[in-house]
Amino acid sequence: MTNKELLYVEDALGHEKYFQTHCNKIVNELQDPQLKMCVQQMVQKHQHIFQTFMELL
Repeated sequence: MTNKELLYVEDALGHEKYFQTHCNKIVNELQDPQLKMCVQQMVQKHQHIFQTFMELL
C-alpha cells in the first residue's frame, strides 16, 4: 500500500469510529422509540463497516 492509500484507510476508520460514537451519544438523548431504533441501526451499520475495514487489513 502506498502512503496515500494508508492515509485513506486511516481516515475511513476514523470516520466510522466518529459516526459510531456520535450516533451512540444521540441514541442516549432521544425519546422517540422509532427514531431511537433508526439511530441504533445506524450505529450497527457503522460498526459493521468498521469491522469490515479491519478484516481487510
